[in-house]
Amino acid sequence: MNKVTSYYTHTSHAPVKGLAKACTTGHATNIIQGIALGYESTVAAIVVIAVAIFLSVLVYAGTPPLFIAYGVAMTGIGMLTLTGNTISMDVFGPVADNANGIGEMGYEKDEMEKEKPGSYKRARQILADLDAVGNTTKAETKGIAIGSAVIAAVSLFASFIAVIAVGSEDKINLMQISQYFEEAGKITVANPTVFIGFMLGGAVPFLFSGMLIRAVGRAAFWIVKECRIQFHDPEIWNGTKKPDYGRVVDICTNTAQKELIGPGLLAIMTPILVGFILGPYALGGFLAGTILVGQLLAVFMANAGGAWDNAKKMIEDGLYGGKGSEAHKAAVTGDTVGDPLKDTAGPALNPLIKVMNMVSLLTLGLVLKFNITKPNISGTDLLTGIVVAVIAAAAIGWAIYQSKKESGDLVAEEIK
Repeated sequence: MNKVTSYYTHTSHAPVKGLAKACTTGHATNIIQGIALGYESTVAAIVVIAVAIFLSVLVYAGTPPLFIAYGVAMTGIGMLTLTGNTISMDVFGPVADNANGIGEMGYEKDEMEKEKPGSYKRARQILADLDAVGNTTKAETKGIAIGSAVIAAVSLFASFIAVIAVGSEDKINLMQISQYFEEAGKITVANPTVFIGFMLGGAVPFLFSGMLIRAVGRAAFWIVKECRIQFHDPEIWNGTKKPDYGRVVDICTNTAQKELIGPGLLAIMTPILVGFILGPYALGGFLAGTILVGQLLAVFMANAGGAWDNAKKMIEDGLYGGKGSEAHKAAVTGDTVGDPLKDTAGPALNPLIKVMNMVSLLTLGLVLKFNITKPNISGTDLLTGIVVAVIAAAAIGWAIYQSKKESGDLVAEEIK
């Protein structure tokens, strides 16, 4: 996974070099090339995961289904043994990025140049190179995270089927192999409700990502507005007064906390709604759709965003005219588009998959009892199922409404 991600996001490989070249023909071609790069990278990543799962299945071939699921889980545990390495790479990226940002502010420029002429320029180049490497390491850790989430989801999927077969987790040890295969066979796209669940599961990662990206846009509006207000202060321009950085930080943190409520409700309530309306087998199809689409979308966003950022770094190093050139302006556009993908929506799909799997497994007993498609369901159970479904639907509707709602100030600004 690391090698695949590095190939598509590092400045020394063909994809990012081609992306930087695409900047020479404008903003649109840079975006087109970056999207194509991201799409292609998902195929390589999913092949790696598929091979890993297939090899674990071969090791446990001929054993009961839950033993095979155990083998798949061990593949995920094997990935987690590299946690120290993964965390180190993940921390390195933001540290290098922030150090480069501090360097751009030029706090120590005069002192460094006085002590040794040219030292500031060399330090800036080193920081820029470290930042480019950090972009790749961040993308690699996101690839590992989403890969381990998918492998864990496959194991949980086997547990999900086992619970359907016996009715509760407490009775899994009593399950017969024939029961497992009988229930697994019912989760098929030939069943219309399962297919509906599969389609809904595939749609949720897109809706979830859209809500988060829109939230980034709203936060960006407030930050830009705050910066413009402070730019009107002549004392800041003259250097006699420092900008109020704290107000911008407050905007980021407050917006982040508020905007995550809606996507969180979506992750929790959607599997509950599908389970109580369409039944446990449709919920199984729902999970399958979420796992597949979530993996592909997360890798696409992480790798495309990392590649756009590093293409900008290559041009800033002097390629195709360097800073201030038309190619650099196109690269900045690509980086701006890629930031919410690689830093917000892409990484968030990892917990989305995990949360939806866990919610489905934890509520499966209730779904088996209260889903409204259950044959011969009692009136009380039917009413309970309808009430829960209505509450879940209302929560999802509120989350979607809030994600599209514009604040009064933002609307007023548009009118101006």
